[in-house]
Amino acid sequence: MKDSKIQRLKDKKSFQSLNLFNFLIVFVIFLIDFIMSKRMKENEKIIDKARQGEYSLEEAVKCLKQMSKPKFDESVEIAVRLGINPKQTDQTVRGAISLPHGIGKTKKVVVIAKGDKLKEAEDAGADFAGSEDLLEKISKGWLDFDAVIATPDCMKDLAKLGKILGPRGLMPNPKTGTVTFDISKVVKEVKAGRVEFKNDPQGIVHSVIGKVSFDENKLIENAKKIISTITSLKPATSKGQYIKSIALSSTMGPGIKIKVAGGQ
Repeated sequence: MKDSKIQRLKDKKSFQSLNLFNFLIVFVIFLIDFIMSKRMKENEKIIDKARQGEYSLEEAVKCLKQMSKPKFDESVEIAVRLGINPKQTDQTVRGAISLPHGIGKTKKVVVIAKGDKLKEAEDAGADFAGSEDLLEKISKGWLDFDAVIATPDCMKDLAKLGKILGPRGLMPNPKTGTVTFDISKVVKEVKAGRVEFKNDPQGIVHSVIGKVSFDENKLIENAKKIISTITSLKPATSKGQYIKSIALSSTMGPGIKIKVAGGQ
């Protein structure tokens, strides 16, 4: 009888502790949501809704710089909606580009190669270089890197890791220049801020173009570079207006739609 009463008291205390823990979780979530919503509303006031789609690139960048910022250096992203049919493989828009001013982040680069190419990779600044050893490590769940570059002769073995690397956008591809024997050149480009892009299922290309802390001119030049590159990749089978809309946004901020030049 006494043991049963003690057990009931323990259960009651456990229940109370659990309720307190759940309350704290809900409170923290509410607080974070409140702070984010408040900041978002403040930032939305900076944008003239009537001018959405009419802002120049320069004006959009200036608006981003004026917005209330969190305690970390936000990334700036560009989203380009294209007039393509994403279901048609011949209308896929994909590429890689070295932005003039980088993206404000140093990428961890893995090189899968053999022989002299391993030393070439290390000399160029690759963070990890190897063949069977790295392939085994990745197969066991190691993914502490941002980009993978491979020589063509290693692709047969690397293909076995397609289910791991593919969904994360890490699988090397000849179209983006990450399957190459020119290891030194590509490693240096990736480390310097080279970005890869591909339209999503909605026909939108997303890409980071820098950090909010960048000078306005650097963000503008990076944006112009990627817009011109995407424009040059218009599929031959894409008819009508190619670039439908362009928007800039920071990690925690609202999107600012830019005026699209006629004929794009």
